[in-house]
Amino acid sequence: MEGTAAPTITLGPVTFDVTMVIVTMVTITIIFLLVFWASRSMTLKPKGKQNVLEYVYELTINFTKGNLGDAESRRYSLYFFVLFLFLLVANNLGLMTKLESSEGVNFWTSPTSNMAYDFGLAIMAVVFCHVEGIRRRGFKNYLKAFVTPWAMAPMNILEEVTNVASLALRLYGNIFAGEILVTLLVQMSQKSAFAYPIAFLLNVIWTGFSVFISCLQAYVFVMLVSMYLNKKIQGEGE
Repeated sequence: MEGTAAPTITLGPVTFDVTMVIVTMVTITIIFLLVFWASRSMTLKPKGKQNVLEYVYELTINFTKGNLGDAESRRYSLYFFVLFLFLLVANNLGLMTKLESSEGVNFWTSPTSNMAYDFGLAIMAVVFCHVEGIRRRGFKNYLKAFVTPWAMAPMNILEEVTNVASLALRLYGNIFAGEILVTLLVQMSQKSAFAYPIAFLLNVIWTGFSVFISCLQAYVFVMLVSMYLNKKIQGEGE
């Protein structure tokens, strides 16, 4: 967050952001426990928690098959299911609470409110699309699409860079802005007894809106990745 620092630990040449590591592990743990709990004692006729789990799974198939088609969306359904759940939890984690020391060290935030983190997610998603494109079409046919015609090669390479930037910056901007405003409202509530109820009401409204935006951004991210994946495995533009 702006004006705060995060604790770090250095192992050899690599420096780790401890806060990012912690909130990532918390996100993964929440998803694992929820899916584990919801998938126990599954039956052919779903009910209760199994219904919710299957609804989210089918939801990811339904909003990716517009780009991939029914067969391909089911082929990659587990990937998009995990990606959607991860973003859904990660985007909203920073809205739960705020942990910051008196020295301005931040111990809790949404991992996706960090620009470097979002670029990491975007790069992994785009690399996955490239790997699948090569695996499905073969390296020669895949590479041919980048240099056909030759004059378009620089633009095709530039497009890959903008794909990463588009995924990362869209996610970062929305999640970071949401947490910044929540922080400002918390600070406003501490100014005076008169400001507290106003700030509290605004915070409740904004938190609800931020949850909606966070869920929407998870949906948009998955939709865009499915679009990029379809282009790679189908060879559009060849």
